[in-house]
Amino acid sequence: MNDLSERTVRAGALEAGEDEVTEGPSRRTVIAAALAAPALIAARGERVQPNWPSLVQHYRYPEWFRDAKFGIWSHWGPQAVPEQGDWYGRFLYMQGHPMADFHRKTYGHPAEFGMKDLFPRWTAAAWEPEALMQRFVRAGAKYFVSLACHHDNLDCFDSSHHAWNATAIGPKRDVVGIWERAARRAGLRFGVSNHISHAWHWYQPAYGYDPVGPRKGERYDAYRLTKADGRGQWWEGLDPQELYTGRHMVAPDGIDSIVAMNAWHDQHDGQWIETPPPHDRRFVRQWLLRQQELIEKYRPDLCYFDNYELPFGQTGIEAAAHYYNRSIAWHGNIDVVLTAKQLKPYARFGVVQDVERGFSDRLWDEPWQTDTCIGDWFYNRSRFTDKSYKSAEDVVQRLADVVSKNGNLLLSVPQRGDGSIDAEEERILDDLAGWMAVNDEAIFGSRPWRVYGEGPTQLSAGMQNEGAFKGFDERDVRFTVNKGALYVLFLKRPTRPVTIAALGRGRWNGRVARATLLGGGPVTMAQRADGLALTVPRGDGFVPVVKLEGVGFV
Repeated sequence: MNDLSERTVRAGALEAGEDEVTEGPSRRTVIAAALAAPALIAARGERVQPNWPSLVQHYRYPEWFRDAKFGIWSHWGPQAVPEQGDWYGRFLYMQGHPMADFHRKTYGHPAEFGMKDLFPRWTAAAWEPEALMQRFVRAGAKYFVSLACHHDNLDCFDSSHHAWNATAIGPKRDVVGIWERAARRAGLRFGVSNHISHAWHWYQPAYGYDPVGPRKGERYDAYRLTKADGRGQWWEGLDPQELYTGRHMVAPDGIDSIVAMNAWHDQHDGQWIETPPPHDRRFVRQWLLRQQELIEKYRPDLCYFDNYELPFGQTGIEAAAHYYNRSIAWHGNIDVVLTAKQLKPYARFGVVQDVERGFSDRLWDEPWQTDTCIGDWFYNRSRFTDKSYKSAEDVVQRLADVVSKNGNLLLSVPQRGDGSIDAEEERILDDLAGWMAVNDEAIFGSRPWRVYGEGPTQLSAGMQNEGAFKGFDERDVRFTVNKGALYVLFLKRPTRPVTIAALGRGRWNGRVARATLLGGGPVTMAQRADGLALTVPRGDGFVPVVKLEGVGFV
C-alpha cells in the first residue's frame, strides 16, 4: 500500500465517523506514511479541503520540526507591564483577587483605568530583539515563537482587521514582524501563537462591578465606554467594545458578595470556553481574517493555537486548510506545523498535539510538543525576587524526557514590559548554553530509541500537572539515538554505579563496545544479563550524557 492510499484509508475512516482505524494499516504504518514526503499529492496539485479527512490525508510531520527539538517562545505583551504574572487583564476586574488589589493601588479603579489603559505603557523601551535572539540561539533554540495576540485582544502585529494593535498602540512597532526578521537572520525557524479565540469570554468580568465596598455596583470601563467617549483621549478613534468584545455574559445587578460574584463568573464565562460567543458571528469572522492575515504576512513555520482541537469548529478547520495550502504555495508541500491541544486520536494525524505544562508517560508514535515556562507566562517579578524560576537543570531534564518520547519542548522566557529579561533569566539561559555546547548531539537531529528510558519516577500524563511533580531520581535515564550511537541521559547526576536493565544482554541483542561521557572521557562499564552497569565520573554538571557505540542500536 503506497503512502497516499494509506492516508486515504485513514481519511475514509474519519468520514465514517471513526476515531481510530480498526482494520487495515496499523497505526505505525499510517504514522510512517505521515512522515513521508507527499510527493504524489504535490505533483497532482491538490488543495487541502476544509475538513478533517483532507487535513489528515495531506499532512506530514516536517523533518525540520523532528530535528529541531527545542524552541524558545516570547510570550510577551502588555500584561507584562504590571509584572504580576498571568491573566492580569481578567483578574484586575475581579474584586478581592490579589491582582485586582494591586491594580487599584497602582493604577486606580477599573471603572476609570482598565486593561486598555495599560496598553500605552507597553513601550518596549529596552527591547533588544537581535541580542536576545543570539542569546536564545546559544541556549540551543532551533525555532522561535512570537506571541501574536493573547486573550487581552491586542494584536502584536501589523493588523489590517483589528485597530487595537501594536503598530498603533504601545510600542507602535510590528512586534511579530521584528521578531520574525531577527529569528530568520539567526537561522531559526519562526512561529506565532494565536490566543484570540478566548478573548470574548475572558474579558466578561470587565463588564462587571464591585459587589462590595465604597464603589459597589459601579460598572467597569468595558461596560460604559463607547467609541465616542474617546474624543480627546489617547484612544481617540478606537472602539473599546471592539477590544473588550461586547456584552456576551454580563453579571446582573444585585450581586452583593465577592464569593457570589466569583461563583457567577465561574458558572457563566468560566475559566476556559472553546465555543464561539453566542449570537456573535462577527467575532468568529474577524478571528479568521486576523489568523489568515497573520499567516499571509509572516509565513510562519509553526502556528500555535491555544485551543482544544481547532478554534470554533469548522472555522478553525478552514484556518488549518488555509495555512496548509499557503505552505504548498510557498514550499511545494506542507512544511509547517500547526499545534493544538487535547486532540482526539484522528486529529493527531492532521495537526500536532501540544501538551501545555504537562508530561507524557509513554513514547509517542507521532511527533508532539510540550510547552512550559521558566516562570509565569507573563513576567512576574516575584519569580526573580524569591528565586522560583525553573533552573537550567529543570529545563534540560524536561527536554531529555520529552525528546526521548518523540516530542519537542517549547520554552517561554518571560520578558518585562520594557522587553528586557532579568539577571536570573540571563543566568539560566547561559547555563543552558553551557550544557548545549557539550551535549547537543544527544538532542538535535536525534530520534527515540525502542524504549524512552527507565527509572523509578513515574510521571502522570496530562496537561497543567507540573506543580505536583516532585523531581527525578539518579536512576532515571532517557535514551536517544543519533548517527548510529545510543545516548543515555542521566536526569540526575548519579553518585554511584547505575545498572540499566534495558541494555542487559538478557533483554536486548545489541553489544556495547565503547562508553564515553560527552565532554569527558571513557566511562567504566560492564554489560551483563541483568543490565549495563555504568559508572559516571563525579562532577558538578547536570544531566550528564553517556554516548554508547557498538552494534544493534538502530
